[in-house]
Amino acid sequence: MMDSFAHCVRVYVEDTDVGGIVYYANYLKFMERARTEYFRALGFNKPALSGRSQLVVRDVSLRYIQPAYLDDQLFVSGSLKKVSSVAIEMNQDITRDETVIARASVKLACIDVHTKNLLKFPQTMFEGLKSQINK
Repeated sequence: MMDSFAHCVRVYVEDTDVGGIVYYANYLKFMERARTEYFRALGFNKPALSGRSQLVVRDVSLRYIQPAYLDDQLFVSGSLKKVSSVAIEMNQDITRDETVIARASVKLACIDVHTKNLLKFPQTMFEGLKSQINK
């Protein structure tokens, strides 16, 4: 079932502060990479920009539970919760050794590249995403 996904991330020096702890904003980058790979696996190679539509984060709620450290191997997972013609809702977790260290709720919207107004997903993308959540 493709309504869920996972992506492996290694923590490098560039991801950490001077104490070797992952800088808080980088958790969002890890989650973005996992979402991008999920869309790629569904056949949408450029989910951020496709024709006149663009997929953007509309809302995110992120809870930090435990820190991640230099050289940790993390798994960023997620699951689709809701798909409409203009938005997607999903949950994402970052785990280390099967322990959840960060948890997020993410809402993505489809907008027009030029006007920045809400826009319906391209039909193939909408149908592809909708079919995943109904499995």
